[in-house]
Amino acid sequence: MYNIIISDLFNKLRLMEKDFLIKYGVDDIYSNSKIYEILIANQFGHFLIPGHSGSRDAKDRNGNEIEYKHFKESSKNHTWTFNDFSDTTIEKLKSCPFVYFVYIDDVSFKFPGQIKWAYIVEGIKVSAYLAEATKKIQNKRKMINVSPKQLESIGCKRQTFPAFDIMKGTYGEDLHNIITTIVEIEERTNVTGLLTSNKIWELMIGLQLNHKVNSEQGGREGAHDASDSDGNLYEYKISKTYSWNFQDISENVLMKYYNDSAIILAVVDKTYLKIVNIYSASPDKVVPLLRQKLAEKTKRFSSQGKEIRRLQVSLSRKDLTLIEAKELY
Repeated sequence: MYNIIISDLFNKLRLMEKDFLIKYGVDDIYSNSKIYEILIANQFGHFLIPGHSGSRDAKDRNGNEIEYKHFKESSKNHTWTFNDFSDTTIEKLKSCPFVYFVYIDDVSFKFPGQIKWAYIVEGIKVSAYLAEATKKIQNKRKMINVSPKQLESIGCKRQTFPAFDIMKGTYGEDLHNIITTIVEIEERTNVTGLLTSNKIWELMIGLQLNHKVNSEQGGREGAHDASDSDGNLYEYKISKTYSWNFQDISENVLMKYYNDSAIILAVVDKTYLKIVNIYSASPDKVVPLLRQKLAEKTKRFSSQGKEIRRLQVSLSRKDLTLIEAKELY
């Protein structure tokens, strides 16, 4: 009965995603905190732009393309993050009419929270600030966090907003239906944060493999994505294609993988909320190949006089044979 109920709830999500795609041309609404972009667009009367990374987030009623940055009260980091401040990114911001730096109170208000205040800043102003503020930053990831204090230092003013009834917005009914279903799934599975990062996909894979999924976000030393009834740990890598990205693979992270019983490599269809394939491989096979790929990448960059920005490499479909991966689904 439990599995039937969960399956029915996921079928509801699939139907809602299909309906959202038909009505607004936007898919993959359950990954990478897309729900908060929908929340912001809903309150400000904006229209979502299809796509994820590499595209603007929405258009206002005048046709201006807008980029959203948000953080939540429940987050440990109360700043807005630019994961890439390369010259290309900074230059591209010049052509962005506005960047919305939004604060969402998800503690005083029920999920997904309420927009309490925001800084609405011209893109050219954000570009100029980043160009200056990033000069002394040495981190190879080319990442910068921008705080409210920093924005106010360049003359930006905070705008506050009254409580907003999401049902009054363009996406209100859709938001309500999604939120209601997600909350029920979280309550039944005891896995929270399903609409953050790839958590909903981790849950789907965990249910398929009879694993218990960790609600905390991975990426930290000592963290794991899931465990089985015997206490064995698992690392999940999830992709829309047969290419799995391993980011920030320091020696500590690589050694952490040896604590896992297996590395799970999954392919998913984010348009139709479906699992395509699941593979399992031993860390004893995966880690040496990751080390080899990283060494080759380092050598290649060095020969070109370049420095690696991030310690990341990918495993491809052809690597499945090299790591002796077993197809589980």
